[in-house]
Amino acid sequence: MAFELPDLPFKRDALEPHMSKTTLEYHHGKHHKAYIDKLNEAIEGTPRETWSLERIVADAAGKSGEEFVFNQAGQAWNHSFFWSCLSPDGGGAPDGELSEWIERDFGSLDDFRKAFRKAATKKVFGSGWTWLVVEDGRLAVVSTSDADTPIAHGQVPLLTLDMWEHAYYLDYKNDKGSFVDAYLGDLVNWAFAAENLANQEDEGPARRRAAS
Repeated sequence: MAFELPDLPFKRDALEPHMSKTTLEYHHGKHHKAYIDKLNEAIEGTPRETWSLERIVADAAGKSGEEFVFNQAGQAWNHSFFWSCLSPDGGGAPDGELSEWIERDFGSLDDFRKAFRKAATKKVFGSGWTWLVVEDGRLAVVSTSDADTPIAHGQVPLLTLDMWEHAYYLDYKNDKGSFVDAYLGDLVNWAFAAENLANQEDEGPARRRAAS
């Protein structure tokens, strides 16, 4: 069964002024859709037609000749996860277990924000993603290049921010820092991250949705 473009969990103008309707029309409606269309074309007539996105990513990761499939599947999964990391009612501070983990592993929420901002603006050169993940029982901020994804490396993603130019350039031009600040201050979906943390030994809510 072919993969389909998932609906956004909010209206395309719901994130304005931090992320414009125009950006989402291109980012979701064209870029994300293109990854899914190309993946479907690449796996048509193969056993992978019946596999989850996660299984395709894991199977293609690091294999010579599988770069195209990995890139399309990785980007399809990353974007499906990313939309749930955004909320019109986002920002603020996490609470409960997630807040405790952030204080334990980063020192404070402010220190986490600094670490995330540094990774997104300094460690992503060119196209890539910045993530909050669980690795070896602790929280970590990591960055991946191009279509690479934590699920190919045994990490459990809680949140991500797309740092490809098409994610921010229409709204922020080359000011990546302001884009990251808007995400951390006004858009980040802490409730979603908390769900993923609570379900880390399972697949997490978005991992199930993205893989279906």
